[in-house]
Amino acid sequence: MIDTTHPKSARGINWLAEIGSLLGLALLVFLFQSLIAKPFYIPSESMMPGLRVGDRLAVSKYPYGWSWVSPGFHILPPFKGRLFGHLPERGDVVILTPPDADRRGEDLIKRVIGLPGDVIELKGGRLWLNGKPVATRDMGDRLMPIDGNFHCDANDPDPDRAFPGFAGARVAGRDGKPYCRLHILRETLPDGRSYDTIDFGRSDPDNFPAYTVPAGHVFVMGDNRDDSADSRVPVAYRGLGGAVPFENIGGRAEFVTFSLNGNATWNPLTWFSDFRGHRVGASLRPQTQR
Repeated sequence: MIDTTHPKSARGINWLAEIGSLLGLALLVFLFQSLIAKPFYIPSESMMPGLRVGDRLAVSKYPYGWSWVSPGFHILPPFKGRLFGHLPERGDVVILTPPDADRRGEDLIKRVIGLPGDVIELKGGRLWLNGKPVATRDMGDRLMPIDGNFHCDANDPDPDRAFPGFAGARVAGRDGKPYCRLHILRETLPDGRSYDTIDFGRSDPDNFPAYTVPAGHVFVMGDNRDDSADSRVPVAYRGLGGAVPFENIGGRAEFVTFSLNGNATWNPLTWFSDFRGHRVGASLRPQTQR
């Protein structure tokens, strides 16, 4: 005769084992994001035209080795050096933590322009590397869609998005929709790696005196050259105040995982149109000219 007085379904839950499983899962996620790869959200327009507000990226953690910024949440105190360290290549798009103590934990995304020993200079907005002008090709104007994540507004109420260069840039496309007209310049580094930048005309960072990148540091810039607080910009103006220590590099941006235009509302029917499907899988590695 079968005993049904104590069925298995009535047995108590082993809460200790359940909690242990959840902690183990959390540890695996933490280790994966610290050692292998992590997601990253683009919050600003400093890396346009290649990256747009609302893009979500995959960032690999291992190409340059590991340092104090590698673990999630920046739980380690700053220290010099990297484990299995490898310098980035010029043109790589990287995630970094500003060396300014007041901004630790505030990850930024920029492009590596100079390596240790390189001499960086800007003249009239044109980049010079080691005493020679970097090859630059004028690509003309490009229309970028205006949406909930990109307003193209010189007087945006959000001070992080208001930019004088957008004055007069709003135009209507042939489809009647609003666009932002951007002037594109393509830079090609001496090793043949190329990428697009935006030029809005004259701005304060357009002229930067010759600067030698110190040992153990990299010089980084945003592709939106007139609206990027990067190595050219003093710390007092929320810039990086020069090259950043190599150990402050957290990883290399690889590709766009998905992207949202910010137009979604509470209505579920808008959720699908909010998705920028054409952005998925877009590589963030520089093109190589042969």
